[in-house]
Amino acid sequence: MREEKLGRLNTTDIKIDDLYYLHYKYYHRDLFDAFEKYALGNLLDIGCGNKPYENKLQHKISKYIGVDIIQSSDNKVDYLCPANKIPLENSLFETVISTQTIEHVEDHQGLVNEAYRLLKPNGIFIVSGPMYWPLHEEPYDFFRFTKHGFKYILEKAGFEIVEIKSNGGKWSVAGQAFLHALLPSVYNIKGLKGIFLRKSFQLFGGIKGVNTFFQKIDDEINDNSNTMNYVVVAKKTQ
Repeated sequence: MREEKLGRLNTTDIKIDDLYYLHYKYYHRDLFDAFEKYALGNLLDIGCGNKPYENKLQHKISKYIGVDIIQSSDNKVDYLCPANKIPLENSLFETVISTQTIEHVEDHQGLVNEAYRLLKPNGIFIVSGPMYWPLHEEPYDFFRFTKHGFKYILEKAGFEIVEIKSNGGKWSVAGQAFLHALLPSVYNIKGLKGIFLRKSFQLFGGIKGVNTFFQKIDDEINDNSNTMNYVVVAKKTQ
């Protein structure tokens, strides 16, 4: 049974001293760019949670409907339903989004098929999901996607790919993975080893220092052979 009122993202203000800054810096950059370029009209959010991007979209769209499998911590979900069985009529929306949800859906192809069904002809689907991330919301964490995997499942549903963006490169992945490995376990290591590791982390500048260092390298070395996440824009051509 999925946990009701599960905490969900409800802000887009992620500071450089945040544990997940490296993820959100590049993910939000590409996601918000897609919103600005493509979002319009009536919008459906599959896996909406607390609708953290509603304010970013208000000036672009006319209506915002959110569906999710459980009610969010801020009671933002309009329809409670599975992502592959949404109780709405065909061709209602100009835009469908689904952000960081698809990895939690057992029938991920069903989610994509529903997005296609619910879009009007020439409608836009903006979907995002991780390639790197630790297990979370277990046991409802099923998949990780490469850009080729996203292309396959979207084209299988009938979509035409507009763009696929890697959200950060291998150095942002290295920095985020380092922080995931270090925290909070570094504070549980006893003895001189624990003291040394904690002092070294502090001297490096803590979370902010790690984020600053790996962001700088990632911005200077453009290598997306390993990435944290993808934002994909696809079009319903019929």
